[in-house]
Amino acid sequence: MKTLTYYPSIPRFLAARALGRRYPTAALPLRLVKRPEPAPPAGWVRARVRLAGVCGSDLALLLGKNSPRLSPFFSFPAVLGHEILAEVEGQRVAVNPLLACAERGLAPCPACARGEEGLCENVAEGSLAPGMLGYNADLPGGWGGWIVARPQRLYPIPDGVPDERAVLAEPLAVALRGLDRAFGGRDRYRFPASTLIIGAGTIGLLTLALLRALGHDGRLDVVARHPRQAALARSLGASHVYPDTAAALTDLGARRYRPILGAPVYRGGYAAVVEAAGSASSLDQTAWAAAEGGRVLLLGAAGEVRHDFSPHWFSELDWIGSYTYDAAAFGRAVDLLGQLPGPEALVSPPFALENWRDALDAARARRFVKVVFRPRA
Repeated sequence: MKTLTYYPSIPRFLAARALGRRYPTAALPLRLVKRPEPAPPAGWVRARVRLAGVCGSDLALLLGKNSPRLSPFFSFPAVLGHEILAEVEGQRVAVNPLLACAERGLAPCPACARGEEGLCENVAEGSLAPGMLGYNADLPGGWGGWIVARPQRLYPIPDGVPDERAVLAEPLAVALRGLDRAFGGRDRYRFPASTLIIGAGTIGLLTLALLRALGHDGRLDVVARHPRQAALARSLGASHVYPDTAAALTDLGARRYRPILGAPVYRGGYAAVVEAAGSASSLDQTAWAAAEGGRVLLLGAAGEVRHDFSPHWFSELDWIGSYTYDAAAFGRAVDLLGQLPGPEALVSPPFALENWRDALDAARARRFVKVVFRPRA
């Protein structure tokens, strides 16, 4: 089968880290290579990939933005792609890409024993190489024709949900897990009167759609840098959409102050802020956009950033980080796919693996919120 495989290269990593988005797509450490179709281990099944997404964390890896401190918990070379819609014997399934204790042939660690597989202590231990599907040297991710998984990691897609919406199950689970942690979870959500989402990529926009679907009826504002993102935010239920955080805070009525050095700071901001951009600038904006005693939710994966922590203690903020999901959140996210109004508008027309340069250029240029591949088995 054809696969898009990432081969790590320290010189290319350093070059991409230095040049950022100016680094040429053609020079990225990806190769279109043929591999044997994977054979499922005993008790596992093989699934044909229908669609696979390009995640911001994939771009961060390719462009040298992720933290080297996390390198022990992933393994390469690897077939990338952890946002996977697949098919098993005609049944469409969303794939939970976690490879925790059960997959690694180990007794449950404390996190897995309480159902928190996303916090598994053994992601670099056991019978498999470190990392989940898409970041694992032993098992292919979704940027290839086939994957293998335990049946418990496969979630049937509800009838009537189009493929372009179903492929969003994994990032939707990331958003749902974060909202559970920040606002009470399941059927007992306690949403604040005002919330700001900074970042209108896939995670930010799905968080917006989820908040409305779960009952947030207060002021729900979004910072969106690009016109397409802004239009999608309005269609998904944003109260107001702003080009930057300063405009949002000014409209809210927060008080602005000028320090002796650095950007303006604020008092009287939002009761809650969701940070879904993962950059140094967005993290700084988030810290000052939250009202005193407010709550901040850091969603998804950020790069390696430096940050001024003074507003954390100065405003006595509650900070909650949320990176992945557990099995329960993933299942609930799949069930919610049928209730969300049109998130498939985020998704690009599918790219063939052979056109990976065009696909990644489209992702880097933000011509679409979510770029997807359609591998051929």
